[in-house]
Amino acid sequence: MSKDLLDIARRIFAADTFATETTGIELEHIETDGTSGRARCRLALRPQLRNAMGSVMGGAIFTLADFAFAAAANASVLCEGSTLYWVSLNSTIHYLAAARGDALQAEARCIKQGRTSCLYEIDIHDNTGRHVAHVETTGLKI
Repeated sequence: MSKDLLDIARRIFAADTFATETTGIELEHIETDGTSGRARCRLALRPQLRNAMGSVMGGAIFTLADFAFAAAANASVLCEGSTLYWVSLNSTIHYLAAARGDALQAEARCIKQGRTSCLYEIDIHDNTGRHVAHVETTGLKI
């Protein structure tokens, strides 16, 4: 991974203030093979991200997955200095277990990248190693 790519991605995605400021998601890693990409993001589990039962909100988990998808799908575009153009069209999330520990990590990877659509898988684990959620996102090039 190029540190330059990570710096560029962090600067561009800082404009996603809901993900970066409201929830506190951090982009840790991003790479591309020139066509598709991979990304890893982290979310510290603050009390504000928990529901009345004390569990992490499903919306916080989904936001983490969606942000990781956006970074991974647009990784090659960031290398070219182009405008972001991959957006989520459809996502399916499977909540697998309640999160433990104090952080979540999302890993997004490309399954298929075409000219106008793509498919990415995002797996979310807590920092104890528990697999918390699995997401499949179809993206659209706009």
